[in-house]
Amino acid sequence: MQTMPVETSASEQSSSGQPATKLTFTMSDGFTGHLGKLGISLALTSYQSGKFYLLGRAPQGQLMVHARLFQKAMGMHVAGDTLLLATLYQMQRFENALPKGNTVNGTYDACYVPRTTYNTGVLDAHDVGLLSNGQIIFVNTLFNCLATTSPKDSFIPVWKPHFVSGIVGEDRCHLNGLAMENGQPRYVTACGPSDTAQGWRAFRAGGGMVIDVRSNEIVCDGMSMPHSPRLHDGRLWVLNSGTGELGTVDVQSKKFEARAFMPGFLRGLSFHGKYAYVGLSKPRDKHFEGLPLDQKLRDAKLDPVCGLQVIDLESGKCAEWLHVEGMGEVYDVAVLPGVKCPMAVGFADNDLKGILSHPPLDDKILAQL
Repeated sequence: MQTMPVETSASEQSSSGQPATKLTFTMSDGFTGHLGKLGISLALTSYQSGKFYLLGRAPQGQLMVHARLFQKAMGMHVAGDTLLLATLYQMQRFENALPKGNTVNGTYDACYVPRTTYNTGVLDAHDVGLLSNGQIIFVNTLFNCLATTSPKDSFIPVWKPHFVSGIVGEDRCHLNGLAMENGQPRYVTACGPSDTAQGWRAFRAGGGMVIDVRSNEIVCDGMSMPHSPRLHDGRLWVLNSGTGELGTVDVQSKKFEARAFMPGFLRGLSFHGKYAYVGLSKPRDKHFEGLPLDQKLRDAKLDPVCGLQVIDLESGKCAEWLHVEGMGEVYDVAVLPGVKCPMAVGFADNDLKGILSHPPLDDKILAQL
């Protein structure tokens, strides 16, 4: 087991001007070696701390954590050099500004710079994806729909569950998760089939569902606050958050099959090869009131943790883990393939003024304008 305290830089203070809580990252002995062996790094978000964290491996082998302040950091999506991030009232599109083979200070081999910002207003946006045409799509939880960004409006609604009667800002079903397939939205998760304001709360223990966006068909129900549907290796994976289980959904039989149990409220799911990377959160009020997870933790004599676990999909067992003390909740987890040690630039960082990049001159563009 390794432990590493992480200090918060002056540019990463909280919005109140006070330094953010000092975090301590404790990890399994093989965690950084796992990242190095696979040639990957990880990103995670916490809306509780208002931070976007990049976890990499330094040249000497130790864990490197790079944090940037983005208020209510929520869903992420990674596609090549592009990283999308949903925040309190904005959609951020980052691009890796480092040419391949270059580094910053001989350590960081990727530098994510916020290039495009959409001011959406407060929509309680959760998961986010990138359409095949390059446009952002996201789960607009407040308005119970999938939406895209707009140069004019806060959002453009493009889909809603059939049981929701209109595009209204009432968070009726707590639509939250999004699974993308070939640049298109395929599956979403919701916490309950409600058409009244905040009505989903009555369904927390067993009214959650997975919905096929193409057909508007419910392909699995009876779940407890499901999150983070993802397609990987020909299977539909989902986190049954209120039971602490990672599993698959058979869309033919419409059944959920648990593959692994973890001691926390699960949100955030990403894959690389035979491994799943899952985010875990602690309860907000000491216990998971009204959720099956409470009893499962008591039966297993386990305390809830905040952090992430690496699950071997072949065995269903935890291969590596990372716990974060000083933070209670994780929302999303993303794998950055081919990146060893990433960094990001935030709006409070003076480095943003000096990061300049451009492609080669192309005189054919002028003729097309």
